[in-house]
Amino acid sequence: MDQFQQMFARMGGAGGAAGGGADVPVVDSAETIQISSLSLLKMLKHARAGVPFEVMGLMLGEFVDPYTVRVADVFSMPQKGTTVSVESVDEVFQQEMIEMLKQTGRMEAVVGWYHSHPGFGCWLSSTDVNTAQSFEQLDPRCVAVVVDPIQSVKGRVEIDAFRTINPQLLMMGQEPRQHTANLSFLKKPDIAKIIKGLNRNYYAISIAYRKNEFEEKMLMNLHRRLWTKSLALKPFAEADKSNAATMEELAELADRYHKRVVEEEDKELVDVMVANVGKVDAKRRLQSGAEELMADNIVQCLGTMLYTIVF
Repeated sequence: MDQFQQMFARMGGAGGAAGGGADVPVVDSAETIQISSLSLLKMLKHARAGVPFEVMGLMLGEFVDPYTVRVADVFSMPQKGTTVSVESVDEVFQQEMIEMLKQTGRMEAVVGWYHSHPGFGCWLSSTDVNTAQSFEQLDPRCVAVVVDPIQSVKGRVEIDAFRTINPQLLMMGQEPRQHTANLSFLKKPDIAKIIKGLNRNYYAISIAYRKNEFEEKMLMNLHRRLWTKSLALKPFAEADKSNAATMEELAELADRYHKRVVEEEDKELVDVMVANVGKVDAKRRLQSGAEELMADNIVQCLGTMLYTIVF
């Protein structure tokens, strides 16, 4: 009876409904890993700092439910990396780092690991598969995330998440996970990943990104200029050259605006609007250019006076 229940559980059936034996937990194709904005930024920064070598680190978070893995934070670890592989060299560091994070209020557990593939895509090598299997011995739901800092461009991050496939399931002709949703079929697998062992040695997991209120404020302030940078002095030769170029542009705009006013004296309002469609508004450009020129020179003069008094 137990054997039939386990067989139905692997097939996604209701083997435990009879109540004799325990159901065998089977991962689902609708499973999603949610990566926070902080974790994604730290992974990209770490991966780009290590180019051209591979880097690796641990992911902290929680297993929310059978369909969701949440990554709250990541941290790097001692490693031995080359341009094609990376391995951890200090097993004690992981536990010590987790204990120190708990002292600061971070009570999340290890939900997986990440590493970089600088320039050659997101997939798992044989060394990566062995590393992933060692993590999955601690928790079968641990996830291996791969990020490519070279192929990642503005607005698009080259990243993917994987979990290894038990070879015994393939020998028995069983699926590594049950399919209750089409989430895993929405993204067509790359032929290069299939050649590297996708759906044979490991399978891909869908990735989602999330951010809370504080992370949103952090992202908004990431590239904001400090008020002290506004008081930075330009080189005087550069400032004079910029002022001369701006004055020439303003003089040209003033001449064009004067000609436009003269031409519009004997025209109706509708004719004026039709005649100016698609043309540069000299008046608006003249006003914005004059305001920008005055603001830059005021800041330059105030900065010069402050530098004279303070220094």
